[in-house]
Amino acid sequence: MDDALNAKAASMLNRILEMELAGVVRYTHHSFMVFGFGRIPIVDWLRGQAQESMLHAQEAGELITLLGAYPSLGIGRLLDSHQTDIASILRDSLDAEAATLALYRELLETVQGKSVLLEEYARKMIAAEEIHAAEVNKMLRKPGDVAAYRPS
Repeated sequence: MDDALNAKAASMLNRILEMELAGVVRYTHHSFMVFGFGRIPIVDWLRGQAQESMLHAQEAGELITLLGAYPSLGIGRLLDSHQTDIASILRDSLDAEAATLALYRELLETVQGKSVLLEEYARKMIAAEEIHAAEVNKMLRKPGDVAAYRPS
């Protein structure tokens, strides 16, 4: 890749890094706010998502340094509705996943046909984020509902 594209890709990866680090904080925070009979499996799931976000952040950071750039020490916007019921926590998660997915799609569009490494990375991450968003969508459905959850 030429220097301009390299710099643009590194900048996008830094935004991804910041969003994934925000995911670590958000999922960890949400795990503290779960109460009730279903607490243990939901907390475990949220903390697993925090660990996954950390792995995604680490991957992005490694790619940034591979491109010869400096990884950001910033953190992405922490979306939080300050509602602590499970459905609100999941809706916050779905919104954050959509924002992160958009960044991965933007990266793919930028590097497509120019870097196999970054193109494959972006595709892999898009698939992972789409699966995660689909799982959250299923969790937001009422038991017995087959139709996809649609925010009101």
